[in-house]
Amino acid sequence: MSAISIGQAVILGAVEGVTEFLPVSSTGHLKIAEGLMGIPVDEKSVVGFSAVIQVGAIAAALVYFFKDIMRIMGAWFRGLGNREERYHHDYKFAWWVIYATIPIVVVGLAAKPLIEGPLASLWVVAGSLIVGSGVMWAADQMGRHKRGEDDTSLKDAMWVGCSQILALLFPGFSRSGATMSTALILDLERVAATRLSFFLGIPALTGAGIYELKDAIGSGASAVPLVIGTVVSFAVAYASISWLLKFVAKHSFNSFVIYRILVGALLFGLLGMGVLS
Repeated sequence: MSAISIGQAVILGAVEGVTEFLPVSSTGHLKIAEGLMGIPVDEKSVVGFSAVIQVGAIAAALVYFFKDIMRIMGAWFRGLGNREERYHHDYKFAWWVIYATIPIVVVGLAAKPLIEGPLASLWVVAGSLIVGSGVMWAADQMGRHKRGEDDTSLKDAMWVGCSQILALLFPGFSRSGATMSTALILDLERVAATRLSFFLGIPALTGAGIYELKDAIGSGASAVPLVIGTVVSFAVAYASISWLLKFVAKHSFNSFVIYRILVGALLFGLLGMGVLS
């Protein structure tokens, strides 16, 4: 039988949708929610469920950025057959996304036993939430916020893409938080940093969801909770993306930093008191 009920799938789908693209760690929040509901966080079907419902959030990003994605893909396909088109920024950017995704794929496959085992601990999540908060605060202070999306380079994409590995190895660090922080250190302005985080996250997270699908079903996860959790994740994530882009245009990341520290401290407290294990 599935370890996750339909009601729990709705809750987890909403948590995933809200937190996937906010720099607060969707993995961390999912593990906390699973722990509070008594769901075994290290069970294969649960790990697979968490990865699969991410596809709902990624689908929301695909829909939200559909015009941008079609423009970039169009430039890439035109560039494959036309040398002049290869000088276009969108053509180069498409290749940069591909190149920047390779490191996280390699590490994800190589470190899969650790990621699904010892590193899935809630103690790791709590520590990563707090440490990641310090990195995010420092990055926002250090960054000069002077470069726009058209100013990005291959070096930027590779640094930001590789930073996703931090969140992969240390759930709680936050993929969005790591990528946005890296982009800010590279002097991108906040909206450009956020959009770059979205574009680099789409192939990595989609691939993870598809890769985990067989394990999620094969290890006992019911198809109905998977579908419901994914649909809820999609709807909530779409609204979350729209809100985030408006928020970062006018505000710093300090609110997220404070929130992460509070959640991390609360999680340490719950673990210390034995409420969560």
